[in-house]
Amino acid sequence: MATPGKMIICCQSFRAAGDPKGICHKQTDGFLQYIEEEILDRGLDALVVATTCLKQCESGPIMVIQPDNYWYKGVDSEEAIDEILDALEEGEQCADYAL
Repeated sequence: MATPGKMIICCQSFRAAGDPKGICHKQTDGFLQYIEEEILDRGLDALVVATTCLKQCESGPIMVIQPDNYWYKGVDSEEAIDEILDALEEGEQCADYAL
C-alpha cells in the first residue's frame, strides 16, 4: 500500500488522563465516517486520522490537512466539510474556514 498524498487530521479532544476533554468531539459525531466516505466518493488520495487535542478549543471543531498545513476552524457540519473538500479537490485552501 502506498502512502497517501494527504492526511486529514480531525481533532477528537483526547487529552492526558485527568485533563478535561475539549469540545471538538462533542460537535463532530459521525464526521470521521462522513469524511472517509467523501474521500472515497471523490477519489481523493487522502487518509483520515482522529487525533488528540489540537489546543484550538476556542475555534473548534478543528480539521488540519497535511502536508499543506491548512488549518480549519468551526468544522461543525457536513456542509463545512464539503466546502473544505471541494477546495482540496481544486488544490486550494477553503478561505471560509481557514484558521
